[in-house]
Formats: sequence, structure tokens, C-alpha cells
Amino acid sequence: MSIVLEQVTVSYGRGARRFDAARDVSLSVAQGDAFGLVGESGSGKSTVLRAVAGLIAHAEGKVVLDGQTMTRRRTTAQRKMVQMVFQDPYGSLHPNQTVDQTLSMPVAIHKLGNADRRVAAALDEVGLGPTHRFRYPHQLSGGQRQRVAIARALILEPRILLLDEPTSALDVSVQAEILNLLSRLRREHGLTMLMVSHDLAVIAHLCDRIAVMNGGEIVETTTADALAAGDVNNPYTRQLLRSNKGLDSSGGELDLLDAVPIRG
Repeated sequence: MSIVLEQVTVSYGRGARRFDAARDVSLSVAQGDAFGLVGESGSGKSTVLRAVAGLIAHAEGKVVLDGQTMTRRRTTAQRKMVQMVFQDPYGSLHPNQTVDQTLSMPVAIHKLGNADRRVAAALDEVGLGPTHRFRYPHQLSGGQRQRVAIARALILEPRILLLDEPTSALDVSVQAEILNLLSRLRREHGLTMLMVSHDLAVIAHLCDRIAVMNGGEIVETTTADALAAGDVNNPYTRQLLRSNKGLDSSGGELDLLDAVPIRG
């Protein structure tokens, strides 16, 4: 399923107090591709992701998914085909619900049936076993919580997966494990992915094409190979490269991934 954004703008306030969190953002992601949005905090990348997810009703411009222009009121089927994994795996999981309850709820909401089988299969896909099924979030590690969050997104069998800084709250070695998992899931399910991060090393590992955002706008669109080689044009992108120690601009390996070998 493809993603096309045409001049997407998200603003708050009016007149002199108007603030554009995202301004005239246009991009396209082909079916099965992974596209990254990178920039520092406040650059507008998470705002764009939420507009794609339909979480910002007042977004202007066009969001086109699989050739369908999304309206402000999406159908149940349209919401099912786009799922999101949030930044903080502890904050995004209900503290008083077990893993089983967390995964069973979307199945019940969408009336899919076979909840027991679906929950077991979703946990297996993300590398968690039956022993994790009836635990609460506080009984899981950060990486395990994020695996549950990914399982919750996958259980509805979406075609688009939106990733909002999915590894930033995790230790470096666990980040690499989650990136391995996401790469495998993309390959096995043919998922289209749109990922945001402030970390160039993380985003360059998962995404082939990358847009750099600053002040709510896309200032440059490039590739992971070009970033690794330092072959960029925009001054802000060059500044981001210098400040981001995770990316070796000489074309070497990504420092982030030294701790755990990356499997394709």
C-alpha cells in the first residue's frame, strides 16, 4: 500500500498566533518501501506521522493511502489498514492490563474473532512466548514492552506501519534487536513503513529514502547511502550529520549497530 502526501499542513492558533507545526509537506512512499523522516525535536516529523494516522482531524492538504484520499472521518477499514507504534512502550501500554488484554482488545473492537489464536500468533511473531501473555507492563523489560506494542499493531494485519521513534527509549543493544525485528516483519508481510527519528543511524538502517525536516518543512530528501557518505546539499542536513555521532559520514558502519550484529 502506497502513501502519498500533498502539501500537508498542520497549524495551531489563528492570525498572529498561528503556528505551523508542519507546512506544505509532500512525499511519496511506494508499496513495501520504508521511508524515514529525520530531524531534531520540534521539527514537525511526529506531526506528519499523526496526520497520516488520522489522529489530527484538522490537517490540511491531501493524505492518499493506496490511491484513496483520506477524509477527516475515516472508515473502520481505513483505520485498520494503518497502525502506529509509539515512542514510549511503557506509556503506550495500559498499566493495569495484561499483555493478553492489550492484544485482545483491538481484535474485539474490529470483530475479527479467533482472539486466542491471533494473540498467540502475534506474540510469536515478535519473539515473545506464552509466559509473557499474562504479564503486566511493569513485569516486562523495555524491549519486551516495545515488542508487545508492535504485536498490538500487527494483530490487525495492517498494510502500513507508522513508527514514531520506536527505539529511542531503549538501550543500544535492544535498539538493534528491535530494528532487526522491524526489518524482518517488513520483508515477511510486505509492509509499507513510515518512520520518524532524531537518530540518523537508526533511520538509515531501516529506511532507503529519507526526508530531513526542519521548522515544519522538508528541507532535503536523500538516501541512506548518501547520508552515510556525507553527500548532502542542505546546510541543516550537514549540521545534523555533524551533531549526530551515530552516523559515520566516511561511509563506515553505523556505531549504533556495533553492539549487536544486524541481520537482514
